[in-house]
Amino acid sequence: MRSASDDSDLTGKANIRNAALRLFAERGHDAVTVREIAAAAGVSPALVVHHFGSKDGLRAAVDGYAAQAFDALFSMDERDVAEAISGDGGASIAEMFARAFPHGSPLPAYLRRLLLVNDPAGAALFGRWHARTRQLLDSMTEIGAARPAEDPAVRAAFLLVNDLALVLLRNQIAAAIGVDPLTPEGIARWAREATAVYTEGAFVTAPGEEAS
Repeated sequence: MRSASDDSDLTGKANIRNAALRLFAERGHDAVTVREIAAAAGVSPALVVHHFGSKDGLRAAVDGYAAQAFDALFSMDERDVAEAISGDGGASIAEMFARAFPHGSPLPAYLRRLLLVNDPAGAALFGRWHARTRQLLDSMTEIGAARPAEDPAVRAAFLLVNDLALVLLRNQIAAAIGVDPLTPEGIARWAREATAVYTEGAFVTAPGEEAS
């Protein structure tokens, strides 16, 4: 095991954070001890405390790392988003998700736990992403890439929830469509159908009614 005197091992620090991320995703923050995190990382408990101060400090580091990774999903500007969801944009969307959710990453499970238990960190992420989604929709409306919404707040939440469904219902969606929706193949399939719904609509207008 590494000793607490080794304060230059940044790789070791990241290894501790990643071990904590996996354990937190599997069992939740409260159910995991510093000793268990140290064992998973192959270091001493003293080194965990040395790098992060406490389990709360380690959790803050994990939350910050996860937030940075998920925020990458919302880093595109309105023209990039418009291009990604129109025409042959499925590949762009798939690549965007694939970067945030590499194969075997514990990040989706970690986000699922944060959101489903109404963790303050998860609530903060959702609030920030909703604001960013609404901002993107407003900008896309201004450049003519999106139709005006009667209720922009609801539309932004609707689109955000559709994307988060891939994370929150990952296992159920995989069972329904026969492929993990967070693999490149699954993301590409999801993106193609979602793009068709967003750009063309899913339902035929009833006789005697005008299309909106």
